[in-house]
Amino acid sequence: MAMVKPCSRYTPRGDCPPLPAGQEFDYSLNSPLEPNAPLCKHTVPYSTPVETWTAGQQVTVKFDSVNGAAHGGGHAQFSVSYDGGKTFAVVHEVLKHIFFNGPSSSNTPEVLSYTFKLPSDLPSSKKVVFAWSWVNAIGNREFYMNCADVEIKGTSSSYSGKQMVVANINGYPTIPAFNGNYDTGLDMYKNAKNVTVKPTD
Repeated sequence: MAMVKPCSRYTPRGDCPPLPAGQEFDYSLNSPLEPNAPLCKHTVPYSTPVETWTAGQQVTVKFDSVNGAAHGGGHAQFSVSYDGGKTFAVVHEVLKHIFFNGPSSSNTPEVLSYTFKLPSDLPSSKKVVFAWSWVNAIGNREFYMNCADVEIKGTSSSYSGKQMVVANINGYPTIPAFNGNYDTGLDMYKNAKNVTVKPTD
């Protein structure tokens, strides 16, 4: 599974911005992060934002399942970073059944688009890193993450929200296979500490 709207960094899709200098297209955006990979996988941002959003507006995030698998769903978060991808604060969650309408053992997704309202207290920045992250319910213990460079227009000086959960890669906890129990790992999401993010540009 891969995030296609907003454009993920280094996507080969033709309707997205040109690559940053010296970088290459990523034809495996639907793969999980390698155990020692940095968050976002790609750390050099695009030179211009791929979307411009306003705090409090509805946004739609779309996914592509080509050559990907939905692994029976799992826990997903949508988060923002204002410090280049070091600190992520959650703006929306889809827990238990991402890509599905309920429990499933399928690799074929039922849902490929999510619309939600951005928090109204997001601050302005042209260098926001927007992230989708996912812990799969079924299969090898993996952590998926795609990032997009967006501009957000807002009036707040900072935003506080739950810290994005990271799991199943080196240095972070492991969330086991759900085995039909979709409450697996939920405590990490519900008990995540709050973090505050604010513009640096």
